[in-house]
Formats: sequence, structure tokens, C-alpha cells
Amino acid sequence: MSIEKVQKEIIEEFNIFEDWIDKYNHLIELSKDLPPIEDKYKTSENLIKGCQSKVWLHAEYRDGKIYFSADSDAVITKGIISLLIRVMSGRTPEELVNSDLFFIDQTGLKENLSPTRSNGLVSMVKQMKMYALAYKTKEQKKG
Repeated sequence: MSIEKVQKEIIEEFNIFEDWIDKYNHLIELSKDLPPIEDKYKTSENLIKGCQSKVWLHAEYRDGKIYFSADSDAVITKGIISLLIRVMSGRTPEELVNSDLFFIDQTGLKENLSPTRSNGLVSMVKQMKMYALAYKTKEQKKG
């Protein structure tokens, strides 16, 4: 499924809920579905800078695609990173570098999160795109 399709799916999910309390509860539910990151990846190198809560992000490159795993010590943040993984994991570096993550604005996530969570969201996206850029550069050097 394309990045656009996954994002539209997420927007539809969020549109089901009337108010933000229900949307936050949905994020909490999503956090429970996030596969656990291996303990060996819960290192200071994998901590995302700019997040108030702790967020560990690990990227693995195989068969031309990037696969992300993550964890957080805060349930809402864990729900947010699980959405980002759903959209961005299993994609080529090229797809990720060029992706427009419109679901963040269209679900109202950005304006309904606290400023610190919103900054954290931006930091998570930035880190995922940095991994994509690094792998894309590595690919080009090989080719």
C-alpha cells in the first residue's frame, strides 16, 4: 500500500472520533499494538533528541527498504510513533525522503498536541527522514 493510501486510512480512522479525548484514547490503543523494540536498541544513540519523553528509534535497511522499530516511555508518544512507523516503515529511502506527511495536519494531530509533544513529533519525523537520507546516500555511493 502506498504512503498516500496509508495516510488516508489514518485520516479516516481519526475522523470517526468526534472529540480529542476519543482521538487521544485511539492513540493510546495504537501504542499497545506497537511491536516492542529489542532492548539492545534502547540506547542513548537511538534516543530522539527534542522529545520531552524518551523515544527510542531504530532503523534497519534490508532489501532496499527501511524498517523502523521504536518505543517510548509515554503512551501518547508511543501511539504517535506507531502511526509514523505504519506510514514510513517498509519504504525505500527515496520514498521517505520525498514523502509529504499530510496526515499529521489533516488529523489535527499537530495543533491538538501540547507544544512539547508537537516538537517531539517533528523531531521523530526529522530523525526518520535523516535515516532515509543516510541510506539513500549510501545506496548512491554503491551504485
